[in-house]
Amino acid sequence: MFITIAVIAYNEESTIKNILDDISRQDYDHSLMEVVLVDSASTDGTKAVMQKFADENKMGARQIIVLDNPKKTLPCGWNVLLDNYAGEAVIRVDAHAHIPVDFVSKNVKVLEEGEMVVGGVRPNIVDEETPWKDTLLLAESSMFGSSIAPYRNGGNGTEEKIYMKSLFHAAYRREVFEKIGHYNEALARTEDNEIHYRMRKAGFKLRFCPDIISYQHTRSSLPKMLKQKYANGYWIGKTSKVCPGCLSIYHFVPWAFVMAIIVTTVASVSCKLLAVKSIFSRIVYGLTGLMWGAYWLLAVVMSIVAVIGAKKERNKTCFALPFLFFLLHISYGIGTVCGLAAKKPAKETRN
Repeated sequence: MFITIAVIAYNEESTIKNILDDISRQDYDHSLMEVVLVDSASTDGTKAVMQKFADENKMGARQIIVLDNPKKTLPCGWNVLLDNYAGEAVIRVDAHAHIPVDFVSKNVKVLEEGEMVVGGVRPNIVDEETPWKDTLLLAESSMFGSSIAPYRNGGNGTEEKIYMKSLFHAAYRREVFEKIGHYNEALARTEDNEIHYRMRKAGFKLRFCPDIISYQHTRSSLPKMLKQKYANGYWIGKTSKVCPGCLSIYHFVPWAFVMAIIVTTVASVSCKLLAVKSIFSRIVYGLTGLMWGAYWLLAVVMSIVAVIGAKKERNKTCFALPFLFFLLHISYGIGTVCGLAAKKPAKETRN
């Protein structure tokens, strides 16, 4: 099978060489591989690194091409790819990813079994081992801090043949995009949720294979992680206005938490300021205390579970885990609130 492996990048000069090296080391026949690199109007040397990789083509790929994405966003970049790739199937890989040498060959094996879309496990890793970054990774990798999606946490231990609502670093046969069309360019962060929803509606199954593994580098600092969570929540809020069916209930849990904080806190403060003494005020105070108490108890318990489940010796920064969970949830929840309040995105999908 002739395979296209694609990377879209923006200002990744310092890191993109790592994923390009991973691609070069794939054990799949390089003469049956095409590499498509899309630069999203980077202001650093990202495109120059891409072009050098393409010009040298030391891996002996059938072809390596570099394309421009002047609109910058990921869905626009993937649409540039879809207009130009030549493979029988295309594999999406993030610029911040790491893929083992058998990543392409394992994807192809499942596709050749008759599947149309396939993806595997995508655990997080850190760019360097420090106590604080290890703790950030632990927060990001935890089900409580991130997601219950099987591709994030190793497949929930399952080995059976299963199909999912969404996948990460997935491989798609050409026929899939020929039928459903291009990405919705109005969705800057939730393009995967929406296009996978359209795939399912068109009758395609998304095969999850725990044997296929790729890695995603977690954000290297707390501010960057909080910014990412806010943006994710923001686009969940906006996407719910145009494609609610592509989202799941767990996408809105942080939003519900933030709304509960706002409502109960405002009600409690109002009762205090107005000196309200009634059954209503006692109920409000009780609900507020119950909510906060239950949350912090759960945060502490899930922190202990995360530390116990870690495969390496932990350090004293792990005591910050409950507070990290709280900040991540607040950032995501506030993002969702702002996204719900923002203008409805236009539907910009090309066939």
